[in-house]
Amino acid sequence: MSVTDPLGGTERDSLAGERRRSVNRMSDGKQVSPGVREEIRAFLATRRARLTPEQAGLTVFGGARRVKGLRREEVAALAGISVEYYIRLERGDATGVSESVLDGIHHALQLTDAERAHLSDLLDARRSRRPAPPAARPRLRPPVQRILDSMTTTAALVFTGCLDIIGANALGRALYQPMYADPVRPVNTARFAFLDPAARTFWRDWDRIADDSAELLRAEAGRTPYDTELTTLIGELSTRSEDFRVRWARHDVRSYATGVKRVHHPVVGDFELAYESTRLADPGQILIMYTPEPDTPSEDALRMLASWAASKPGADQPHPAGDPHATGPEPG
Repeated sequence: MSVTDPLGGTERDSLAGERRRSVNRMSDGKQVSPGVREEIRAFLATRRARLTPEQAGLTVFGGARRVKGLRREEVAALAGISVEYYIRLERGDATGVSESVLDGIHHALQLTDAERAHLSDLLDARRSRRPAPPAARPRLRPPVQRILDSMTTTAALVFTGCLDIIGANALGRALYQPMYADPVRPVNTARFAFLDPAARTFWRDWDRIADDSAELLRAEAGRTPYDTELTTLIGELSTRSEDFRVRWARHDVRSYATGVKRVHHPVVGDFELAYESTRLADPGQILIMYTPEPDTPSEDALRMLASWAASKPGADQPHPAGDPHATGPEPG
């Protein structure tokens, strides 16, 4: 039986699992998790495979190529490093990886900024001697909740890197009402996207939302590879969702930015909301704010949603700061 490893590998039996959970001694005297090493290998290999020589500006001579995408020696030449060093890097064995080497790999593999940051995070995790101690569950500070509650015409929510919702204003809770129907707390947008059938109706562009969710979790796994809650979530999604497994295997990453969410809400129907994101002072917490274009049906729909949320019993009662909203509004 094969069990999915949250960092990309597989454990074929319990003995192999113990080997993967062990810590290997590297040539520089430091220690690195085999899972992190495998993640470096898989990430760089998948970036090579997606890029053709023509896309990289290389001239190809001879017949058919046996390698999909770029060869290691081609990446090394484009990056301005030796083939031997690049091979060690892709195996997770290279030491002393400088910013100039990262810049070379960034150029050679045409990485996005999010992908470059992910590779840097993985190399930082590789260099660490031991896993960091488990972090306390993120909680929202009272001033942040007061700021959220002061926003009356904007849907606003605070997310963690695991895609947990740990804070929201009334309009944000009303917007994501279908997610609050799940009794599991805190509400998690990736769990909703991949495990709740209602997500495919709620998200009018579900495929893009699913891609984004997997890519955000992959980036978070690079930043915090020893986070037990993240590992548990990825294991659950990998076990229960083929759609997640397919996306997880791509090793694609992204970061929070800006965009448009297209929603079919069970109360007010279809609308579109532009969103902006900003990182809070508390590590790993991200504020996302959703607003419609002025003078559009979406603005009318959001006003209707705000009126509906305000009419629900208890809507005027504040939620304790840091409480991940144990209950949410029900359709009426």
